[in-house]
Amino acid sequence: MDLIDAPSPNFDARKSPPDMIVLHYTGMQTGEAALARLRDPEAKVSSHYLVEEDGRVFRLVPEERRAWHAGVSSWKGQTDINARSIGIEIVNPGHEFGYRDFPEAQVAAVIALVGEIRGRWKVEDGYIVGHSDVAPDRKEDPGELFPWKRLAEAGHGLWIEPPAAPGDPLGEGEEGAGVFALQAGFTRLGYDCAPSGVFDAHTTSVVRAFQRHWRPDKVDGVADGETRARLIGLLRLGT
Repeated sequence: MDLIDAPSPNFDARKSPPDMIVLHYTGMQTGEAALARLRDPEAKVSSHYLVEEDGRVFRLVPEERRAWHAGVSSWKGQTDINARSIGIEIVNPGHEFGYRDFPEAQVAAVIALVGEIRGRWKVEDGYIVGHSDVAPDRKEDPGELFPWKRLAEAGHGLWIEPPAAPGDPLGEGEEGAGVFALQAGFTRLGYDCAPSGVFDAHTTSVVRAFQRHWRPDKVDGVADGETRARLIGLLRLGT
């Protein structure tokens, strides 16, 4: 893969090799503006790579270094996600500035880049996630339009399409064993969702993040039968 070097000063040392990949969208009006921000020492943010809509890939921070892309986040009980991950920013204006489909050239470049990264580091499928997965209360990216299914079909990440699963939906304000089991399932998958048996606002955020990744045709924060079936299916994959 041809890379365009665009070094960012915003990084520090890692203490261990990376074992995660976190995908983002830039959420800015242009790729040029996003690239400038990721290289601005005053902004104190960065990623390892930025993928433009035309498929160009910019290398900002060496993979051996800790880029500053995830912020306050958690996955599978670990909270310093920057320390263990490689961050890929994907140019897209995002929900604030006109969220749109990711172009073919861009998607192909992301898939190729993820494959190359996995050739250098041990990154399991369950550790290829979105920013919203590791920070569901704060983030929406890369969002429901990102083709997670296609990425998984290329061999990177998890995907499941279970049969129809009717069932009463669970939503914010509900309590009980069903909510406890749901939260336990999300925790086992990787989310920070300690079981309490109370479907609170944080649980709604987790459900919405899960749907953006694994049930993109319905992102409403309500755990209906299909959402729960997809969660169970993913857990059965041995995550």
